[in-house]
Amino acid sequence: MVLEEKADAVPKPPRTTGLYHFAILVPDRKSLAEALLHLLQTGYPLQGASDHLFSEAIYLADPDGNGIEIYADRPMEKWEKTANGEYKAVTEPLDVNNLLAQAGTEAWSGLPMHTRIGHIHLHVAHIEEAYAFYVQGLGFEPMTRMGTHALFVSAGGYHHHIGLNTWAGVGAPKPPVNAVGLRVFSIVLPNEAEREKVVERLQHIGASVRRSENSILTSDPSGNEIELIIRQ
Repeated sequence: MVLEEKADAVPKPPRTTGLYHFAILVPDRKSLAEALLHLLQTGYPLQGASDHLFSEAIYLADPDGNGIEIYADRPMEKWEKTANGEYKAVTEPLDVNNLLAQAGTEAWSGLPMHTRIGHIHLHVAHIEEAYAFYVQGLGFEPMTRMGTHALFVSAGGYHHHIGLNTWAGVGAPKPPVNAVGLRVFSIVLPNEAEREKVVERLQHIGASVRRSENSILTSDPSGNEIELIIRQ
């Protein structure tokens, strides 16, 4: 993750497309407990804490209002599926006391090794347009749908690498170019051949593809910018 400061930045209007939250995946439940304990001890404001069946999560925002989720996955064999094969996704209250009981007594020293970005969740203008772009274009697999207002997609059978919702309003406009928020996110492909397959699919559905010397960029129908990069 790279943070950039813009001298003329303005707040992101609430009913616009763009970042809903980015999600930091910690390696285990103990790590999540210690992150929560640290936030409580420092008095940093939290926005929520949820049990999603496949994961447990806490929510907050940075000073610019960018949404942040910190979460730990449950073992994959405990993830539940519905009758139609989708992962069962719920939002239940997190058992905070049970979680905090897992925290150790060591002084906080930051997020642990093997912490990574687990997923990103975006506001989009239209779910069906997003489906065409992320599934038919980029090649992600649809994992869960929540009516007509949310879609979760992934690669490799994960519960979701990208969440997409219309909770900012169907047909929501893009934010101003100088609004704080997400400028671009990266999707890592294993090699050049796989990246070219993605480019061909994107071009087939009419999505924009921009090439430069070192990168390939595209944007979804709601204006969210994506860089296609090769695993190093």
